[in-house]
Amino acid sequence: MDNNKEWGKILKIIKGQINIQNFSTWFSQTSLHQINDERLIISVPSAFIKGELIRRYDNLISSTTKQVTGKHLSVEYLINSSKFTKKIPIKEEGIFPLGNIKTANIQNPLNPKFTLENFMVGFTNNLAFAAAQAVVQNPGVSYNPLFIYGQSGVGKTHLMLGIGNALLSKKPYYKVVYAPSEKFMNDFVDSIQTKKTGDFRQKYRSCDILLIDDIQFISGKDSTQQEFFHLFNELQNKNSQLVFTSDRPPNEIVKLEPRLQSRFQGGLMVDIQLPDFDTRVAILKAKIKERGEFLDEEYIKIIAETVESNTRELEGKLIQIIQLIKTTGNKPELDYIKKLMGKPHTNTQFLDHKKVLAEINQYFNIRMADLTGPRRQKELVIPRQIAMFLMYEECNLPMERIGQILGGRDHTTILHGIEKIRQLSQRDRELQRLVLEVRQGLIS
Repeated sequence: MDNNKEWGKILKIIKGQINIQNFSTWFSQTSLHQINDERLIISVPSAFIKGELIRRYDNLISSTTKQVTGKHLSVEYLINSSKFTKKIPIKEEGIFPLGNIKTANIQNPLNPKFTLENFMVGFTNNLAFAAAQAVVQNPGVSYNPLFIYGQSGVGKTHLMLGIGNALLSKKPYYKVVYAPSEKFMNDFVDSIQTKKTGDFRQKYRSCDILLIDDIQFISGKDSTQQEFFHLFNELQNKNSQLVFTSDRPPNEIVKLEPRLQSRFQGGLMVDIQLPDFDTRVAILKAKIKERGEFLDEEYIKIIAETVESNTRELEGKLIQIIQLIKTTGNKPELDYIKKLMGKPHTNTQFLDHKKVLAEINQYFNIRMADLTGPRRQKELVIPRQIAMFLMYEECNLPMERIGQILGGRDHTTILHGIEKIRQLSQRDRELQRLVLEVRQGLIS
């Protein structure tokens, strides 16, 4: 049996299953030492290469060997550094070196500390977690794309990276590309400036799993959206798994092209809300264990009761208490801890929209019927748009619900009103004052 010929067939199949950089790194300096009816022995130049081949590609090599030989052979490795004075000739068609494009580490692009196993599941995120598990079971099939949305600090990125790490643990030869949307845009701009768009497309369009964080930031970037549209279509057509996160659902992303909006909505959209009390306690306990610390149960509950906002602030308060105990060397009194934590950080998503409307009516001295009715007089426009903005920001209501409350107005009208107040309040001092005073009235 011609060893080189058999190994060449195996390598040709493997080359089609992984990205070219990984293939060149791990397989270009291998050869077939021996093959018989029971085993296949691969010559490798070092113990490091051997270990990485076993860790990353053992299943792929075994299955490909069976495909070529028709036999289930055990795969073994022989370290023979003196043999590799030149590489096995493998035709490298279609190679696009990454060059100067700022890329993630393709060998290990994901932070290993974010897993599905250490993701704290509760009432407010169990649907998103179930969707993530389904994606891991059937990538590219169950939910594609998976669109995860929610406000900052609720665990969207953790869940997305957990999906990627779970898929890599099952199939280490998968090519995963993870990038915040800002990095995707920077890579695209760099590729244009350096005239290496082919490198950019090879990187993103050849992946098995694409993870893009904070996808809302591509809104308003026409060229980036056009490039992303073609990337989306190509990856979905070849059943690559797509996972995106955003701070809002697709239909609320301003200046997002309709064709992208429809594609994002074509998969599964799941939201993650702020964690409830029990989940906050579980998160705190997990963080304490992760840091190798200890904290009494009553302190944990005080933190969980006080901080009802995102998990980053939750962890910040935890660190503050742990450092206080370490600095003083004593356990402080519970009353002191409560005083230190301050008043509970109220979760504004539970603010009743009726309170917003009542405050608007009182502040601007207008009737409820005028605020929610069809009249379009100039004096009603700003109060009504501030009401839209505050119900969206303070009550955490979806735009469709806000439209229903305000007399059946459509989604685009609400979206326009929210964005107008958001933009004007950045440069119009008078409007800033109005919004601030109405907000103060809501919390007084």
